[in-house]
Amino acid sequence: MTSEGSRSGVSHFFLNTMRIVVALMFMQHGAQKLFAVFGFEAPVEFMSKLWFAGVLELFGGGLILLGLFTRPVAFLLAGEMAVAYFQSHFPRDWVPIVNRGELTVLYCWIYLFIAANGGGSFSLDGLLARRRAKSNL
Repeated sequence: MTSEGSRSGVSHFFLNTMRIVVALMFMQHGAQKLFAVFGFEAPVEFMSKLWFAGVLELFGGGLILLGLFTRPVAFLLAGEMAVAYFQSHFPRDWVPIVNRGELTVLYCWIYLFIAANGGGSFSLDGLLARRRAKSNL
């Protein structure tokens, strides 16, 4: 595993870009559930499983977008996607393309990747780490 400092500029750029784009896409799923936008007919019932999923997707996605608490939030969102896959998609069939769970699987693995690699240099986590390092000098 490489350290933050040994990554190339291109690698930093694409890690940050992927984190931001994935977060923006993921937040749409939460907004869809909570506010009945983007094709949802009505907001989901308060305190239901779908409501909790919407909260995680919207606010967890927002934290990922900002790059704040990136590793733990990404790990939590990967877990949410794993649970969603095994509760909603896997019972239909075990093959993601057949059970329409391929997006859920992709989000799960992307969030595991982000949890392992962090938010990147262009994140609030990165900014806070640089400030801590500077103050420790």
